[in-house]
Amino acid sequence: MRPILTSVILASRWIAAVFLLGLTVALALFAARFLTKLVKFGAGVFSAPEDQALLDLLHLLDWTLVAALVVMVILASWDSLVTPFDQSKADGMSWIRKLDPGNLKVKLAGSIVAISSIQLLQQFLRADSYSDRTLAWAMALHGMFLVGALVLAWTDRISAATRTPKE
Repeated sequence: MRPILTSVILASRWIAAVFLLGLTVALALFAARFLTKLVKFGAGVFSAPEDQALLDLLHLLDWTLVAALVVMVILASWDSLVTPFDQSKADGMSWIRKLDPGNLKVKLAGSIVAISSIQLLQQFLRADSYSDRTLAWAMALHGMFLVGALVLAWTDRISAATRTPKE
């Protein structure tokens, strides 16, 4: 009975592949939408006021960070949960092996803080469009993201110091 359960549990990792493929499709759709925004940005960058051009560029940067975050999750999750990448074929992918779950959480939290920072900067550049209450909540939420990222980094550092190095 134990070998059957072990086989079933190990095979269940392939269920994660469905989610990762779904994220890949979502990323492709996100990329298509990004391209439409890029074309719109390119068409109006020279005629738009400077502050609007900066906001539009920050929006593109925001989307890029989100896409990088999704790619990082897809690659690291596939390598650790579904099946490891063949290092001889995965050119330039050695960084994936260096991502343990704690390290990945810190990177994800850092990306979320960066995305939140861009959103907050966009709101401050258009502060007259937002109420003081909305801006205060945005700052509080960003502060919580920042504190969460710092706590994750701190706990990852503590756990890394207690791990024995792999041979």
